[in-house]
Amino acid sequence: MQLRDFARSSGVLLACGVAAISFARPPQSSTTVKATPLILEENEGERRVMRGYSGNPGPGRTFILKVDPKNGGSRQLVLIEADGQPGQGIHAHRHPESDEILYFLSGTGRVHLGDAVRIVHAGATVFIPANTWISVDNTGGDVMSTIAIFSAPGFEEFVRAVSVREGEKNVPMTKAENDAVERKYEHAVMYREP
Repeated sequence: MQLRDFARSSGVLLACGVAAISFARPPQSSTTVKATPLILEENEGERRVMRGYSGNPGPGRTFILKVDPKNGGSRQLVLIEADGQPGQGIHAHRHPESDEILYFLSGTGRVHLGDAVRIVHAGATVFIPANTWISVDNTGGDVMSTIAIFSAPGFEEFVRAVSVREGEKNVPMTKAENDAVERKYEHAVMYREP
């Protein structure tokens, strides 16, 4: 009898505690974006092209923002799919506030991760802890397709600032514009000078 009474009173206390916690929570802001489930095919999402810049005025890599605060309303994850032609790559950079996972869908690349250098192929996974330097060169003769997953938002706003939607006029950025964008988003990404 005592064990059953203890279990019953513990259950009542637990229920009261949960109710108190529920009432103690502050109301959610009316501006909070509610996450929306998404199912996206290979080429679906927010398709963008990197803008040219002084010294390299042509359009850069194409990419698709698949999941982020604006696409699906995720508050914690960002997923970007990107293609790089032979000779293109990912410049040396680091993400101060976010871990990243880079998954290779196709192609061959040379990855510089911290002090390590390795050739990778389709199916390779690279884990990049926050603040770790990374760069990738497409060393093959085919398109190098990758998926990047970030543990926190931030980088997606930087890439929006240095790109245009696919089909829009792609005007190269001036050095001053590029420098201003890099300063604004240095909490999300920092590039190493070439």
